[in-house]
Amino acid sequence: PKGNHGQCTCGAFLAKVNLCRADLSGEDLSGEDLYDVDLSEADLSETNLSGANLARANLAGANLYTANLSGANLSGAKLYRANLDGANLDGANLTWARASTGTVWPEGFHPGRAHVRLGR
Repeated sequence: PKGNHGQCTCGAFLAKVNLCRADLSGEDLSGEDLYDVDLSEADLSETNLSGANLARANLAGANLYTANLSGANLSGAKLYRANLDGANLDGANLTWARASTGTVWPEGFHPGRAHVRLGR
């Protein structure tokens, strides 16, 4: 959490936690288990989420500007109106993730090819 940049030691305690509107910008959450966590409207800009489990996470309205999501599991995640501009999605699993026309994707990213469900 804020102020401990690169030193988040929360581990498994983050699973199913409500972090709505949290400021986690610049944190190192690589490899963390964030299954079903509510991160709606959270600031995750420049956050390292590489290899993190974000399956079924609520990222609606979250700011993921330039976040590192390489190898992350985002299957079933809610990405409605999320800002993923400049995010690294290399190797990320977005199967059955849900997004809206208001979701901002990195340049050249095609949500349909990643099996993202668009609606709402």
